[in-house]
Amino acid sequence: MAVPGYQDFMYPFLNQLKDGNEYKLQEIYVLLSKYFHLTNEDVAELLPSGKQTLLHNRIGWSRTYLSKAGLIKVVRRAVFKITDDGLKVLADTSVTRIDNKFLSRYQSFNQFVNNVDKPNIDVVENDRTPWEIIDHNYNILKNELQDMILEKIMECSPAFFERLVVDLIVAMGYGGSVKEAGKAIGKSGDEGIDGIIKEDVLGLDMIYLQAKRWGIESKVSRPEIQKFVGSLVGKKASKGIFITTTKFSKDARNYVDSIDKRVILIDGLELTDLMFTYNIGVSNEEVYITKKLDLDFFEE
Repeated sequence: MAVPGYQDFMYPFLNQLKDGNEYKLQEIYVLLSKYFHLTNEDVAELLPSGKQTLLHNRIGWSRTYLSKAGLIKVVRRAVFKITDDGLKVLADTSVTRIDNKFLSRYQSFNQFVNNVDKPNIDVVENDRTPWEIIDHNYNILKNELQDMILEKIMECSPAFFERLVVDLIVAMGYGGSVKEAGKAIGKSGDEGIDGIIKEDVLGLDMIYLQAKRWGIESKVSRPEIQKFVGSLVGKKASKGIFITTTKFSKDARNYVDSIDKRVILIDGLELTDLMFTYNIGVSNEEVYITKKLDLDFFEE
């Protein structure tokens, strides 16, 4: 048979994990190809780009969607196991298929696909124009990449995080050169870096920087920001950037809005968005160019 669609893989994928053990993605490829009785030709079929097999691509997206819904969890890179919510789904005898419409009952999945207000996936897809579908799917690919970037950052050392921040700041037009910005950044600690950078190439104004490489389950609270603002006062600085890999509490953001210092808060999502925009840690995979009719060409 032909390689099934990625939604067809979802229930069998989850069912393979029902014993609660950890599974490598490579093992899932083999198990599911046997489950669907795929031939060697099916397994070897490539995407139009020729860069990946159709089987790996579709199982990979099935894994991503199950993970975003919270039915499976990533134990470590390319290793997974089922969650309590996933076991509940398998225990429900009325559930025989998992697809996007089914997953839309989970808020975390809806947030991932930017579809919070429109949970009926089938209706949404049928009502969208080709341009809307392109934009929607582009955002899904971007969101997946941002999650991967954040996971990779957390695997790296504090020293690497320091270099990452320097590269990003310079790419955004601050700090002068990478060499100058690197000198301006202070020595790395266990959880982040501190330093002063140029707001412009000439150094007409300076910006105080603090970065916290914290786990995504934690939050930067108001006291942390108050300490940072206190450092600004000590440095006689009026501007600061606080970067973290996690989130800021509501109180922390409200506090920043209430003070006279200009403090910018960049959380993990915003950090990866900036890395995506300024091509830090990412590279182009495929470029598709759409074209329109050139009416001037046909003028007589």
